[in-house]
Amino acid sequence: MTTEQDRAMKNATGQQDSDQQRDSLFSSPLGEVGEFKFDKSVVDVFPDMLTRSIPGYQAIISQSGLLAARFAQPNTNLYDLGCSLGATTLSMRRALQEDDASLRRTRGCVIHAVDNSQAMLDKASSVIATELKGDNLPVQLHCEDIQQTKMQNASVVAMNFTLQFIPPKERDKLMQSIADALQPGGALILSEKVTFDDPVLSELHIEMYHNFKSANGYSDLEISQKRTALENVMIPDTLDTHARRLTHAGFKSSSVWFQCFNFASIVAIK
Repeated sequence: MTTEQDRAMKNATGQQDSDQQRDSLFSSPLGEVGEFKFDKSVVDVFPDMLTRSIPGYQAIISQSGLLAARFAQPNTNLYDLGCSLGATTLSMRRALQEDDASLRRTRGCVIHAVDNSQAMLDKASSVIATELKGDNLPVQLHCEDIQQTKMQNASVVAMNFTLQFIPPKERDKLMQSIADALQPGGALILSEKVTFDDPVLSELHIEMYHNFKSANGYSDLEISQKRTALENVMIPDTLDTHARRLTHAGFKSSSVWFQCFNFASIVAIK
């Protein structure tokens, strides 16, 4: 990997780099905490925010690429829904080009990176462009609501920490549209913050998650203010709810392949 490519991946996934801006958006007392928005101020610190806020984030992103390489089919579309800075897109693209078998499966494939934040896509465009030179797996960026994305002929759909921002009543419909777009044998990679019906487990995982953030340098004030900002924007489901939704949409199999505290990633196969 070239130095330029390495920096692109670091910028997208939140790995530390010397020119990376540290997330301090909620470090000072705010008179009124507004709703969390993926605007320019968030884009500037997003890589640092991700790696310090999501346990196992980098592992999930890297393994998403390997899962995509396993399920990609020739002449199909791969979707990264809620792509933000393009970390999953880059991971999928890299894994799909690592060996001859993957290359055979990606003939005629296109990766579609979709996000409704133009600020995110502006940065993603420059990050992704670093790895497009001389390669044969094109990436198309789409600035649109993923609920309006016309998916078709898909073999892989990735939604890493995206569904949790969709209104709960609209999630079944979106999951159905993903299942309908996937070819038989295709896969959905779904990563989410999750909640628990059992109050003991819920309290444990929340406590451990706050300890994780504290260990990564976030103050109690930052944790509290960000939680308030996300309160009505990010609404997590239980793992059982995800499983039922996937089954109802038509996925034959689904399994949690990664979990750390109240963050989990699921692979579902059509």
